Amino acid sequence: MSRIALVDDDRNILTSVAMTLEAEGFEVDTYNDGQTALDAFNKRMPDMAVLDIKMPRMDGMDLLQRLRQKTSMPVIFLTSKDDEIDEVLGLRMGADDYVKKPFSQRLLVERIRALLRRQEALVAGDAGGPLEESKVMVRGSLTMDPLRHAVTWKGADVSLTVTEFLLLQALAQRPGFVKSRDQLMDVAYDDQVYVDDRTIDSHIKRLRKKLRVADPEFSAIETLYGIGYRYNEE
Repeated sequence: MSRIALVDDDRNILTSVAMTLEAEGFEVDTYNDGQTALDAFNKRMPDMAVLDIKMPRMDGMDLLQRLRQKTSMPVIFLTSKDDEIDEVLGLRMGADDYVKKPFSQRLLVERIRALLRRQEALVAGDAGGPLEESKVMVRGSLTMDPLRHAVTWKGADVSLTVTEFLLLQALAQRPGFVKSRDQLMDVAYDDQVYVDDRTIDSHIKRLRKKLRVADPEFSAIETLYGIGYRYNEE
C-alpha cells in the first residue's frame, strides 16, 4: 500500500482529497505547511508527495528544493489557475507533474497512479526475468541503470526524478533518432493524463541543467524546433 503525503494549507482540500485517496486504497498523511511536512519526512519518507505551492512557514518550492537534496520520490504540485510561472519553475526544480486548482480528484488520482507505476517499474525488474528496459545502458559518456535508478555522465552521478529518467532513457535508447513531443509524452505519461508541450519542454530543460552540473559542455540532447528532441551519442 503506497503512502501519499498531502501538503496544503487549505483544510477542505486536505480532507476531501485524503478521503478520496483512502477510498482508493492509499495510506495518506496530511500536513498544513511545508516545515511540518519536512520534519515528518525526515523521520519517514512517503512514497509520493502532493504539494501546494503557496503555504505558510515553508512553501512548496522550498520544500521541493529540500526534498531533491535527498530523494527522487515523485512529487506533484498543486497550482493556482494563473500560476504559470510557478508551474514551469516547479518542473525545472524537479517536480514530476502539476495539477491546476480547482481540479478533478479523479484526475489527481490517475496522475498519482501513473507516477507510482513508473516508479515501481524502475525498481521492479525481477518479475518474469530481466527485461531489456532493466539492463544497464551505456551510450557514450552516459550510463543508466534502471534497477538502481542510477545515472552517471563521464563518471559523475546525476540525480534524476522518475520522469526525467524515463525521458532520458527514451532518447538515449536510439541515438540519432528524433523523438517527437507526443512520443515523449507517451513515455512519461499514461494516455489518460493530458499534458501540454510546455510540460515536456520544462522536463527537458531541467534534465539538461542537471547534466550540465556534471559537465558544463553537455550538449547530447538536441532540440529540433517544431519536431522534438534527439540524443546524439558522445
